Amino acid sequence: MNLWILTEERPKTKVLKQILSKFAVDKGFCAFIDTLRILPMLENSKFSFSYELIGFRCNKVNKIFIKTVSGHSSFVDFLVFFQDKEPTIKDKPIYAIEETKTDDSESRNTGIYQRCSKFVFLYYYYPNVKMIMLYNLQIEQKERPTKTNIFGTKMLLMFGVEILGKQLDSDIFSPFCSIKELIDFKKQMHNAPKGNIPIILKQRVDIIEISGKLIKGGGLSHDPNIGALSVICAVLRKLGWKKDLVITKHGLEQKHLKGSNKFISIANKLNIKLKGLNLPKAELYQDYWHYDKNGEKLGTIFIHIVVESFTKGYSIFENHAGSEKGYFITAKGEHIPLAKYSDRVKYKAGNKDKIVRIPDLILIDFGRSEIINIEGKKYQFRKNGIEKLKSYDFIEKNYIKKYYPEFTIIRTVVLYGSKEKEIIEIEIGFLLNEYGDLILGIKAPAIFKEAIKNLLDFWS
Repeated sequence: MNLWILTEERPKTKVLKQILSKFAVDKGFCAFIDTLRILPMLENSKFSFSYELIGFRCNKVNKIFIKTVSGHSSFVDFLVFFQDKEPTIKDKPIYAIEETKTDDSESRNTGIYQRCSKFVFLYYYYPNVKMIMLYNLQIEQKERPTKTNIFGTKMLLMFGVEILGKQLDSDIFSPFCSIKELIDFKKQMHNAPKGNIPIILKQRVDIIEISGKLIKGGGLSHDPNIGALSVICAVLRKLGWKKDLVITKHGLEQKHLKGSNKFISIANKLNIKLKGLNLPKAELYQDYWHYDKNGEKLGTIFIHIVVESFTKGYSIFENHAGSEKGYFITAKGEHIPLAKYSDRVKYKAGNKDKIVRIPDLILIDFGRSEIINIEGKKYQFRKNGIEKLKSYDFIEKNYIKKYYPEFTIIRTVVLYGSKEKEIIEIEIGFLLNEYGDLILGIKAPAIFKEAIKNLLDFWS
């Protein structure tokens, strides 16, 4: 049978190796993993919108395919299927995997809470799938985990999520066994900073109240707390609490509650109440995922993969649309997070020009001493993409020229979509159209030309 890996992310060989190792061990298969390469698959010189992964040898597995998908709301990073034919929404995956590069070192919340709601949401589509939180850690972590990290991990373990990619001390990280244990653990954690609303659990005979702010930017969109409150309530239900669960101090008004919100959907499934408000009825999307044939990232992920697979160039930063933002990689191999604001104080005071504009992808061509800053867009928004190229001064001055002073910087746009067969604008370096045609721009970076030529030669 074939192994099918469906993902919203740009697939990384390091992560794929962890997934394949896990698969082989779980199945009891004898397998060898050499250098993994991701190959865009061509048919009659056109991209088939599938990738083949080579470098894994197992007599129980025919081929490994990777395809780009999107979720309708809250989608994990990978669904893995082991079957002959290309998966459909009716097929059952063997793994649902959420990948994160973030742990305690950067944020107490995003490492755990912001992803918890994905597993709660997933459960209602695939209740028997093996759920995995995969840590692809890239910077040094704290020696001692924070209480928030311990609390979140213990809940994930209780919910049935397996942790891969980092060592867990079994004396510290064990699943909660009772409602009392969970509430007692939360009580002894540090409260939120002054001015914030802490998450506090209060249990009475027929109700558990949980305080937590859910409003942000004038709507129900406080992602860390959505994740935290979702998984707390889901674990309380799994531990046997059948009575009322009520969220207090949420900051919401009735006008903020829309049935399309992922938290509203979860609240309906778990019978969570919002104090003082009427929860609208919400049905989950019928389909958990669909194959992506529209997203701008189809173009940027393609050029990213083909450059890394068919040249000596590689990415030093990636922020593909809808995917997790990566680190900037220095010439010494250090991974550093990019600043969000050129002046945080002025930005918070209302000057939105102080936000740092970043490319969707930065590629390095060592042979030619060139760095390529790439803005990804759908074809119909190409003029907007060209305009955005003008906004990269801060990142070029403070990062690229600082860490790669001898390199020439090129700015270009990569497009996806349309039926067009040629590119007129000189600012556009590459177009992947909806037929899979590979169209180079008039002034395409040399590494683009090299990568496409080598790809075509490989499949000819």
